[in-house]
Amino acid sequence: MAQRLLYLTELIGLRVYDLKGQTIGRVKEAAVVPLSHPFRIDRFLIGAGATWFTVRHDQVGDIALGGITLSSEELTPFHSDEYMLRMVRDLQDQQIIDAHGRKVVRVNDVTFEIRRSDGGAELLVEEVDIGLRSIFRRLLQGVIPPVWIRRLQWRIPPHSIRWEYCNIIEPDPMRRLRLNISPTALEQMHPADLAEIMEELAPEGREAVITSIDSESAAEALSEVDPEIQASILESLETEKAAEILDEMSPDEAADVLQEMEEETSEEILEEMSSEEKLEVEELLIYGEHTAGGMMNTEYVAVPHGCTVAEAIEAVRSTPELPDSLSTIFLIGKEEVLTGQVLLAKLLRAQPHDKVASLADEQLVSVFVEATESRVTESFDKYNLLALPVVDHNAKLLGVITADDVIAVLRENS
Repeated sequence: MAQRLLYLTELIGLRVYDLKGQTIGRVKEAAVVPLSHPFRIDRFLIGAGATWFTVRHDQVGDIALGGITLSSEELTPFHSDEYMLRMVRDLQDQQIIDAHGRKVVRVNDVTFEIRRSDGGAELLVEEVDIGLRSIFRRLLQGVIPPVWIRRLQWRIPPHSIRWEYCNIIEPDPMRRLRLNISPTALEQMHPADLAEIMEELAPEGREAVITSIDSESAAEALSEVDPEIQASILESLETEKAAEILDEMSPDEAADVLQEMEEETSEEILEEMSSEEKLEVEELLIYGEHTAGGMMNTEYVAVPHGCTVAEAIEAVRSTPELPDSLSTIFLIGKEEVLTGQVLLAKLLRAQPHDKVASLADEQLVSVFVEATESRVTESFDKYNLLALPVVDHNAKLLGVITADDVIAVLRENS
């Protein structure tokens, strides 16, 4: 049997008939109740004069372009329901996230499948339409009969998104919960894709995305966003939520964001951060934003100068929060003085009993904490570095700058 389709532009205004074939009103709105069913139209809102009535999905006998015929005439006055996702009010002309295509789109129309069910008929949301064909339908809605529109539209290629890939942007956290909007698809996106999506959204949309996903996913996505947008998003959040996200960011990234904020706001967020993260971030905030100290990360692996390869590998394994960009481990002597560095790949190829110092680079390149950004980037370019240790004037290791940090600076300055 051929699939029977109906568009939202055709549904709205459709006549509704009682058991005797008499018109009792026209469809004004249709709604999904996600807690009941994720894609079935659960309620039809019928307008009869100034009054709206509600028709349940199980009261529908048939649905066609000619109208909706009821199998039951038990109509109830319409009352607003926060558990409803309404097609016209909440979806049509709204921005949504296409989780499959990883982009923000605007909904022009909705495609439903008409399905027979227990002697009646029901509508299932199949796709949201975002292309020229749906705009064509909108322009001609109410101007010429739907049958003619259908005949004419086939020359225009369709452009739609399957309903299961649609993520509704709902700013109200309580309503998100009531509508059972899951953040799973957003949390599974690559942070760079999610960051690009957030940059396309209006401020309230960005806040809705950030507050709907877990703090770790939010931190990863924010790390890919322009610093000014990072600051504006975090400033719009509750202080406690902002602190949770910053706790998940690396100390240098958290410090960079806080430096973009108003001083009063940044201090309030700092107070809510966990004590260990707060201490690391505060240490970085004393340095100028455009210095080696402001660029460095305090998350690195350092081992005693005289340790063995086996001891060094164990130190790497036991580091609680291992940096994703770890490529180098550092050797330190008394009072944490930097004495050498070893590529992780070289460490893994060595014998367990070998001394790590025997694997160290012959030429140790480091930079003073007060060095400028340009001095840092020049060092990476000149020496083809993956990581650059930052020291004070007593050669004490303070932090490390990675190639990722330098790329971020170059991108920001371009």
